[in-house]
Amino acid sequence: MNNILFVRFFKIVVFFMALTGVAQMPIFKRYYISDLPGLGWLADFYLTNKIHYALAAVLIFLVMYLATEYILTKRNSMKLSRCGVVRASLFALIIFTGVFRVIKNLPYVTMDPFTVMMIDWTHLVFAMLLGIVALMAFIRGKSSYFEESRNLIR
Repeated sequence: MNNILFVRFFKIVVFFMALTGVAQMPIFKRYYISDLPGLGWLADFYLTNKIHYALAAVLIFLVMYLATEYILTKRNSMKLSRCGVVRASLFALIIFTGVFRVIKNLPYVTMDPFTVMMIDWTHLVFAMLLGIVALMAFIRGKSSYFEESRNLIR
């Protein structure tokens, strides 16, 4: 796959993950955003939940593909930048907490309310932190995950 197409696809997936994640809270209905033409689907919790799950599977695949590609081909010639390490770690934490969100939503799994709240809030906090870090990286012009390292040849 072309690198530019991959990056654009990745960004589209992340955007719609954020959109459907926020849509699972009643924000779009409460503030009448879903009343705008074409945005009515954002008020449907079950639809946005299913879209979020499907996109989560795509995101996990893309992240695992990137991690595998880095380990197999780029590890010796490039290293992650500091910003890249932070964003990659946040993606890992979001996926980790997302898996626990899926587990807690299974019909035969029962958790106490505090655990459910902690799972939900940590997932939301990590997603918000990723958005903030990505925005800061974009503004500062450090959006690359990698920096070339000439001294890393093993």
